Amino acid sequence: MAKKVTGFIKLQIQAGKANPSPPIGPALGQKGVNIMEFCKAFNAKTQKEAGTILPTIITVYSDRSFPFLCKTPPASYLLKKNLKLKSGANKPGHETCGTITADQVKAIVEAKKVDLTAGSDEAGMRIVEGSCRSMGLKLDYK
Repeated sequence: MAKKVTGFIKLQIQAGKANPSPPIGPALGQKGVNIMEFCKAFNAKTQKEAGTILPTIITVYSDRSFPFLCKTPPASYLLKKNLKLKSGANKPGHETCGTITADQVKAIVEAKKVDLTAGSDEAGMRIVEGSCRSMGLKLDYK
């Protein structure tokens, strides 16, 4: 007989740095998950990518077991890292905080290919270009 799913928890956690403090502890505690067991398992699985923000989906079963799935970092994180920015523009559309080339966008699409719902590379590029615009980045396609 299959286990019954009691809930899902979606968190964005720095790889290798999970600890029982908020927001992780309270989110897991509400579902009855062993917090320290999750932190140890997550840190062991993600220690190679330490410091990177990873969206994580935790499936909680009725017996309180919890497999988790780590996705690729958000596009905004990859854009900031690639362009060495601290943050996006304060007023996107009115201000710009940097310029990005087509090759840089294509590299981010390749990195996120597993998690993007786009049917083609061009569609994936349009998705990432939207993230660029919402951060206040200027698209430099020549």
